[in-house]
Order: sequence, then structure tokens, then C-alpha cells
Amino acid sequence: VQRRIVYAMSELGLNTSAKFKKSARTVGDVLGKYHPHGDIACYEAMVLMAQPFSYRYPLVDGQGNWGAPD
Repeated sequence: VQRRIVYAMSELGLNTSAKFKKSARTVGDVLGKYHPHGDIACYEAMVLMAQPFSYRYPLVDGQGNWGAPD
């Protein structure tokens, strides 16, 4: 799921210099084109990619509330 999210974000033009977009836009694109199995797995994978304490390097620059380590 992570690779599909990263690919969909690159297809949408979401890079480090782009404006923030709603996560529903990215998840909807992933569900519509690459992963038609439910949105919960996509949202959870995207949250884990945005949290700096989950991966060694955060893959998604999250804006707002993306969870706490506790």
C-alpha cells in the first residue's frame, strides 16, 4: 500500500515544493486506481508514513494532527 500511495502522490504532483492537499484526495486516488480494497488500510499506511517515530525517515509531510507516539 505504501508504494501505491507514494506513486499516486507523485502522479498528483505532490512533492516537497507543492501545496498541501487533503488526505482524502490522495486516498481516493489510490482507491480508485491502484488499491480497491477499502480506505482504512490506505489511511493507516499514510499516517504511518507521516509520523517521524514510525519509520526511519518520514515519507509524507503531514500537516495537522497525524498522531502522537503515546
